[in-house]
Amino acid sequence: MNPLQQLAEQGQSIWLDYIRRGMTRSGELKRLIEEDGLRGMTSNPAIFQKSITGSDDYDDVMGELIANPELDAKQIFERLAVVDIREAADALRSVYEATDGVDGYVSLEVSPSLAFDADGTIEEARRLWEAVGRDNLMIKVPGTPQGLRAIEQLIGEGINVNVTLIFSRHAYRDIAHAYLAGLERRAAAGGELRRVASVASFFVSRIDTEIDARLDALRGTGPDAEALAALRGQAAVANAKLAYAIYQELTASARWQALAARGARPQRLLWASTGTKDPAYSDVKYIDELCGPDTVNTAPPQTVEAFRDHGRAEPALLRGIEEAPGVIDRLAGLGIDLDEVTALLLERGVVLFEDAMDALLATIADMQRRQRGPRLDRTGSSLPQALQDALTQAMREWDAAGNTAKLWAKDPSLWTRRGEEQWLAWLDEVDRQREHQERLAGLQALLESRGLTHVLLLGMGGSSLGPDVLARTFGAHVPKGSLVLGIVDSTDPTQIAAIEASVPLSSTLFIVSSKSGSTLEPKVLLSYFLERMEQVVGADRAGGHFIAITDPGSQLEAFAKEHRFLRVFSGVPQIGGRFSVFSSFGMVPAAVMGMDTTGFLDEAALMVDACRNDVAADNPGVQLGLMMGLAAKAGRDKLTLVASPRIAPFGAWLEQLVAESTGKQGKAIIPLEGELLLPPERYGDDRLFVHLRLRSTPHAAQDRAMAAIEAAGHAVVHIELDDVHALSQEMFRWEVATAVAGAVLGINPFDQPDVESAKVETRAMMEAFERDGALPAETPIHREAGLSLFTDEANATALRGAAGEGAGLVALLRAHLGRIRAGDYFALLAYVPMLEPHERALGRVRTRVLERTGNATCLGFGPRFLHSTGQAYKGGPNSGVFLQITCDDAQDLPVPGQRYSFGIVKAAQARGDFEVLVGRERRALRIHLGADVGAGLAALDTAISQASSEEDTGA
Repeated sequence: MNPLQQLAEQGQSIWLDYIRRGMTRSGELKRLIEEDGLRGMTSNPAIFQKSITGSDDYDDVMGELIANPELDAKQIFERLAVVDIREAADALRSVYEATDGVDGYVSLEVSPSLAFDADGTIEEARRLWEAVGRDNLMIKVPGTPQGLRAIEQLIGEGINVNVTLIFSRHAYRDIAHAYLAGLERRAAAGGELRRVASVASFFVSRIDTEIDARLDALRGTGPDAEALAALRGQAAVANAKLAYAIYQELTASARWQALAARGARPQRLLWASTGTKDPAYSDVKYIDELCGPDTVNTAPPQTVEAFRDHGRAEPALLRGIEEAPGVIDRLAGLGIDLDEVTALLLERGVVLFEDAMDALLATIADMQRRQRGPRLDRTGSSLPQALQDALTQAMREWDAAGNTAKLWAKDPSLWTRRGEEQWLAWLDEVDRQREHQERLAGLQALLESRGLTHVLLLGMGGSSLGPDVLARTFGAHVPKGSLVLGIVDSTDPTQIAAIEASVPLSSTLFIVSSKSGSTLEPKVLLSYFLERMEQVVGADRAGGHFIAITDPGSQLEAFAKEHRFLRVFSGVPQIGGRFSVFSSFGMVPAAVMGMDTTGFLDEAALMVDACRNDVAADNPGVQLGLMMGLAAKAGRDKLTLVASPRIAPFGAWLEQLVAESTGKQGKAIIPLEGELLLPPERYGDDRLFVHLRLRSTPHAAQDRAMAAIEAAGHAVVHIELDDVHALSQEMFRWEVATAVAGAVLGINPFDQPDVESAKVETRAMMEAFERDGALPAETPIHREAGLSLFTDEANATALRGAAGEGAGLVALLRAHLGRIRAGDYFALLAYVPMLEPHERALGRVRTRVLERTGNATCLGFGPRFLHSTGQAYKGGPNSGVFLQITCDDAQDLPVPGQRYSFGIVKAAQARGDFEVLVGRERRALRIHLGADVGAGLAALDTAISQASSEEDTGA
């Protein structure tokens, strides 16, 4: 017997974490069953992606499926997957019968996008169970808190469940109880228990990967090096052993014994993620060390092969269980909280599965696109009757006035006659770029010939947000070996240092992007990185690592020529920054990163042509713009964007386009992106929802939530894209829509007066620093828990009046949140490093306020939001309640040739921003953290939690 077969003697079943059609049809799966004792199989989106895209097993059916116009990418995938699962289940049937239903299972996963949607999970699990039609199928359900109800319901219905993505032993206990509850429900209904099966997939290697990285980060910070080394690779097995101890406890309980007496089978622990990630460890570590009775180990093919060759089938799982708590305690003593790690890994695990599914569906959608060609994005809407009637009348009036023709003629009478005609060249830019693609031809080849591998774009606002969307959305679609594009649009020194450390400077290109050539942020970033490149490659060669994009005759153009930049690309002076994505400001970075700019522009041209239509009802941009403007005038001025995850980055670009264009003269359309969806009854009548949905990669939970919101009578616009390539259509549609909404509101959508006001205050702060060597002194209104609170006298008086004299942190925050009234919005303005942990922490704060009040919420990082939503916050209506967050800088960076540093620039921008807010009598409070931003945000989260739960905020 080889080691794989010997596992059965120890009571452990070996399953294969892989599936491919060729395995069943070639006899390979049958051989594994007969010769190696294989007893089951698991699948997930990443496995299917490899199998469908990495083999020719599906060539015979794929052509027919993608040619069917009635099928979307998800439907095509399911048709392929169901056949594979059925064939694998049939091959494993002999195991199922020989073990009397203990083994012989194959797993199929519900959509990862339903991980936090119990009802959606139940519905899809039932559908897949019926579609496959095999009783040795297990439906995989993510082990999220929301998954507990789905597990209980499905088990109660007799549907076998593989609970996946379990990292925490505490979560495992809850899941095991949900399984028992499901069996009890079935028993109470008179159902048979003997043929109901379940496993709890407990993930292993990812825990060591995360904790080992944290242990490595502690080297040289105090803890003994040997103690740190001794803990590496210990956490995952210790955590698994503690979970197994819970299993033993549960199966010994009277509750379980009562179910067992009626024929119930235990829910076995299945060790998942057992491929070794660290080459320093044995490649069979997580089979060797987790071998034990009544368990399953599912391993990838290479790990199965390795164990067959040199594995040890010994009862290691039963050894040292009593020592496992000590490992967890020693980690806690070093500040590594296993519960926090497992919560993070669950969150990441769901995202990874979603990303794998999205990548798979995107691949199928690309095949469909090549077969069918591009199509115009589809639009529909469901509006309250009053708004629909207003829209119908507005479209008649628009057409009667010939306003579409006026738009394309660049007639300023459509707006305020205050120079709008000077800013409308964006209407023609797609056509102009298509006619001059030779300017970008060969650019990437030139860069690659110089050995460049990475590119950092230094910009702010319109010059950076468009390229950021392109990099984050299309980065996975560029040819292999293309330059990796990153964005530097911050003055936060920690964030700048982190980005710098992520690239090899000697092979990095810098794109300095500034329309005027004098914008503060790209100017100081250029100074810093040019000096760094002179240090790395020498002063003579440094300029060859830079490209400039700027308007003709700017300071930057002269500087670039003086320092022998590699290339200088000209912008169009008659295109404002936020409308510039189709100009050189967007197309040069796109070409540098290897995007198919010709295809991108050809796709946009479909929407350009559609937006020339003189009939408003048939003009996608005009119709959307009229809806936006009319909705805002009717009080629905919170534009809530709900986008499929693959195109979620589009929201940051759209925020600037809409907010900076419409937020002035006391009017605004406040765009909201990235906000958690609430049950429909929690929303007021101040929102217009826009659901931007990818047909190629639908998000099931999002679709269900939006259907409920629409059914409840809220105003909803549906826009469906075939795939990510259609995003360029939306960029042009929304440019037209924003211009039209400005016409409805009676404003000039092409200026940004209040952005300039914040710049004036920032300059005043920096002049004070140059004069005095410090920013102006300020006194907090309160200090507590390492947090300092600042505001002006009027706001301080209002807060103390509501909270009471001598009130503490929680009471003051409660008073501030209590100022949120119906129809208001709450905005977090964070001048902290825009890093993943900080985004998560601030997202929790945002969600707490949203769930408590139901009011619209925004989250922006400074200084980038200053050039975006900052215009609407200051120039729009006084309907915002603001919480600005600043911090001490754990590290600072010099600005070459200047007395001030990046930390001073950021502080001046934050102070200037706040001065303008309170000068406009906004309800604003500033909280200053210490240098430990993570600890400060945790303290803020705790205080906000208490403030929003102890007493109604009054919204």
